[in-house]
Amino acid sequence: MDFDRYCEAVAANRRKHGFDRLDGDVSGVDGLWRTREEDPTVGSVSLFAAVADADDYDPDDVVEVADRFRGEILSRLGERDGTTPIGYVAFAVGSPDDAVVSAATSYTVAERRTNVFPLVYDTNAEELHTHPVPRLKGRGIYRRQSADAERLFDV
Repeated sequence: MDFDRYCEAVAANRRKHGFDRLDGDVSGVDGLWRTREEDPTVGSVSLFAAVADADDYDPDDVVEVADRFRGEILSRLGERDGTTPIGYVAFAVGSPDDAVVSAATSYTVAERRTNVFPLVYDTNAEELHTHPVPRLKGRGIYRRQSADAERLFDV
């Protein structure tokens, strides 16, 4: 699947789940989408989603774009939004290198009261790489990530 078809499929999923496209661009990603939901384990959440054409990305690029994405979420929410911000950026790559997958799935998710989950979508194998759910503390947000990733980015 090529990047444009993947973006179209993901955009359809986001619209289906009540995400609205936001104005403005974030360097390194294709569009920015947002919705608010109530989660029984996490509480009130603000969800942000984007896709990046990452065919030429190395692990440092993945981290850099995820950091910029986190900064954009923080700037859009402000200090006292009252929700838990969760962001997903799916890096679309044809046959991703193990180092790129590792950089995304080992990224420090929680920082500055914002949770950002970089995901890697292998456009050749049509496989989504997500963060593993830990066995102990913090399972709720990681379970949420797994379900959100499947409903929004696994096409």
